[in-house]
Amino acid sequence: MLAVQGISRSFGGVYAVRDVTLGVADGEVCGVIGPNGAGKSTLFNLITGHLAAERGEISFLGRRVDRLAPHRRARLGMSIVFQAARVFRGMTVRENVMVGLHGRTSAGFVAAALRLPRHRRDEREIAARADAALDRVGLADWADRPADRLPIGQQRALQLARALCARPRLLLLDEPASGLRGREREHLAELVEELRADGLTILLVEHDVAFVTRLADRIVVLDLGRVIADGPPAEVRNDPLVLAAYLGQSA
Repeated sequence: MLAVQGISRSFGGVYAVRDVTLGVADGEVCGVIGPNGAGKSTLFNLITGHLAAERGEISFLGRRVDRLAPHRRARLGMSIVFQAARVFRGMTVRENVMVGLHGRTSAGFVAAALRLPRHRRDEREIAARADAALDRVGLADWADRPADRLPIGQQRALQLARALCARPRLLLLDEPASGLRGREREHLAELVEELRADGLTILLVEHDVAFVTRLADRIVVLDLGRVIADGPPAEVRNDPLVLAAYLGQSA
């Protein structure tokens, strides 16, 4: 589904990502881990289109996308959950989730401005899908509350609901467990397991080895911008290069 081939990006002459190649198969949960400064966030932003690659190619569903803007990649079926919680202030939780689908409405600007029947029908359908997504992540009871008053863990859940509302082909998660407490982290892990069981393809970028090992079918390890391991979780955790680079043990 996703193919990254020889992708590179530098800042001030120093490579954050260098000649990285990886693939994510349909229905797979692929984890990307690595120590601080390994290049995980840069790789994530290259895949989502928030950074431009200096060389290499990225393909999604057989189509080259590395020259497409983020919103065009989203329309192809990529949905993103960023590490930092991002909510629209002054809007309810439901309205925040509905934003995830407004780029795919059939009614145009004139229909929306005049509140024509087609626009009102679209709004009802989007609201229904938003409510279903909120129920999926456990936020149904918060739908009418101001989004910016949610605790951090629930703001993360809101972002996930927004991404799921768009019914993505590929879900991209950037450090989703960062800053979450024990029960919040467990709830997130259970939800990702449910999504995996439903067949959703997921790319999970995370620092927490145990969290990724529990969820991923395959793990890619970055160090200093390069891939140093790629394989099943049990194999990767015992790789001497991973122990040296990520866990601080001697190879």
